[in-house]
Amino acid sequence: MTREELIHVIRRKRSLLCVGLDTELHLVPEQFQNESSPVRAFNQAVIEATHDIAVAYKLNLAFYEAQGEQGWLDLASTISLIRDKGDCLIIADAKRGDIGNTARKYAEAFFDTLSCDAVTLAPYMGHDSVTPFLGRPGKWAIVLGVTSNEGAMDFQFLTVDGGQHRLFEKVMLRVAEWGSVADTMFVVGATRPEVLAEARAVAPEHFFLVPGVGAQGGDLNAVMQCGMTADGGLLINSSRGILYAGKGDDAIPAARRAAKDLQGTMERALRAKGVI
Repeated sequence: MTREELIHVIRRKRSLLCVGLDTELHLVPEQFQNESSPVRAFNQAVIEATHDIAVAYKLNLAFYEAQGEQGWLDLASTISLIRDKGDCLIIADAKRGDIGNTARKYAEAFFDTLSCDAVTLAPYMGHDSVTPFLGRPGKWAIVLGVTSNEGAMDFQFLTVDGGQHRLFEKVMLRVAEWGSVADTMFVVGATRPEVLAEARAVAPEHFFLVPGVGAQGGDLNAVMQCGMTADGGLLINSSRGILYAGKGDDAIPAARRAAKDLQGTMERALRAKGVI
């Protein structure tokens, strides 16, 4: 999905919603547990309930890799289900970070074999860990910028360049030189809106993938106020807050309601900003 196509989908669906399919087998509602593939069946139900208001889906690879062969089958089938909808960005949340032939093979795995549109990357090893993912029309490298976990303070906020920048700012500035706004995004956490605003100042035109809204406590309105651009500029992820919004027979209706509530708030902000 190209940048122009993504912006078009955001405007048409009036949404910045990214649904995180971080599905855990033991949390799959009971009515799906007797299916031959409970995770796939549950994911399909969630996709059917949300695809008209979601602009992206994010699949955290750890939740699938942990299930071995069945997990990889669930991953591939879920990607196919999303691809069949035709208008949702598919993100492999893999946080890969390696160099040389290994990086090239990761790019082939996620872009060619699995047919994902985007993959999350850890940039610690530098440009040769990121550039194999760039320059592919309609494909995206989503590079870790500044995260909202406690450990982010260990490295990301250290000052560099004689105190001119913090490390996360330096990373974002340098990565922005390698790609373009057409093939590079940044992961920016939702739980510290003031930091999101600072990240936006560093990368004013790039799309941000923003995890942390919902179960992690990020403030949706603050995120949009600090990070939205004239094109939308944000993919705001909610995983547990949608997947496990309800129980039993209400699981899928509740997931729809939770997603719709987020989309409604996003639509109002998009209108206020003049994006739609």
